[in-house]
Amino acid sequence: MTDFIKLHSRHFNFKKFIQEVLHEDLGNGDHTSLSTIPKNHKGKMQLLAKEEGIIAGVQAAEKIFKHLDKTSRIKVLIKDGTHIKKGDIVFTVEGNTQKLLTAERLVLNIMQRMSGIATKTNYLQNLCKGTTTKVIDTRKTTPNFRFFEKWAVVIGGGSNHRYGLFDMILIKDNHIDFAGGIVQAIDAAHSYLKKHKLKLPIEVETRTLEDVKKVLKRGGVQRIMLDNYTPQQTAQAVKLINGKFEVESSGGITEKNVAHYAKCGVDFISVGALTHHVKSLDLSLKAVK
Repeated sequence: MTDFIKLHSRHFNFKKFIQEVLHEDLGNGDHTSLSTIPKNHKGKMQLLAKEEGIIAGVQAAEKIFKHLDKTSRIKVLIKDGTHIKKGDIVFTVEGNTQKLLTAERLVLNIMQRMSGIATKTNYLQNLCKGTTTKVIDTRKTTPNFRFFEKWAVVIGGGSNHRYGLFDMILIKDNHIDFAGGIVQAIDAAHSYLKKHKLKLPIEVETRTLEDVKKVLKRGGVQRIMLDNYTPQQTAQAVKLINGKFEVESSGGITEKNVAHYAKCGVDFISVGALTHHVKSLDLSLKAVK
């Protein structure tokens, strides 16, 4: 998971994020903790799992605790990506009690959502077992929280699609309609890349088998997206493409049909619901007396 941080560190400032979200929560001070706990009091807390799932965000929690209290000590008992059950203790953390309490909700908010996403991703990826299909995310993410949501997908055993608008050309239906057609859109993308001396992969969305045939004739793309195809249409498209380009299924993919699409031989299945329609995993941070 450290590789994910390194890969996207230039797109996300972890320290700045922590400062901003703490400012949102703290304002001019955590007056409850400041008024009830002595300034130099030392305490210990443990992260407790309250339901079964895939844990995610342990590394993020470590960074938050260390940001607030450099002297804090974290003992990780269960690593990111591990299947947990109700009652499991994921980690313990010791340090300044006021700082621990200030960090409590921020850590839980991040870890609960990340763990929910990782759990959902893991479940869908397991449904594709026996195939080479990878479950991937989309840009349907929470503003300013994309880093954590895409990180959680990786922790859950899935893969990331493009991180943002800057690292891939994805020609979708609106681009095609405005450009005047699939071939025109692909040609325009190549002209743009050449003019600006950029090397970016190109993916194009198709809505029909006729669209697929047009892309096959034109070429010049890395991946073809099959948007809202039935499993039967998907199988036909995969046969037509015949390994010439990567194939991605998208649109209307659920736990009920994901295996059907995977068995068609697609390389990727993108699921927006991984990040925009997921239940957080129930976790709690409790004082150890």
